[in-house]
Amino acid sequence: MNFATLPQILISSFAATSVMTLFSYAVSAGAREVYKEPVLLAFILNTFHLKTAPNLKILLGWILHYLIGIGFVIGYHYLWISGYMELSWSVSFLLGVISGIIGIIGWIVFFEIIPQKPNIDFTGYYLQLFVAHIIFSVTAFMVYKLFL
Repeated sequence: MNFATLPQILISSFAATSVMTLFSYAVSAGAREVYKEPVLLAFILNTFHLKTAPNLKILLGWILHYLIGIGFVIGYHYLWISGYMELSWSVSFLLGVISGIIGIIGWIVFFEIIPQKPNIDFTGYYLQLFVAHIIFSVTAFMVYKLFL
């Protein structure tokens, strides 16, 4: 990765994470469940009994959420520039499916390592998370492609 691609990756990941999060918040409101990734990350941080203000845990949840988004887009970037995957709609959808599976596995691990589980519908959460990652990857693709 060179310095010129850094804005492309950061802006793509910011846009994709933001659109994904808006989707999660909308589904969360519609389902009357807490499917909000930053809030759930703050919940996980809270189980580690960190000596911080509650608002700081929420902020850390948001920061972690966006950092994970950057990580996914960096992965997409290397797949696209290396030629392993073409920069296309169908590949962005496939990357979303793969990212959704990775995301679900990640959240299952998170929820397994904490002693207290959130009171949510896990099946509903994982289903919306899967769709949210497809939205994420398609948004990342669209924004990333604007820089070409």
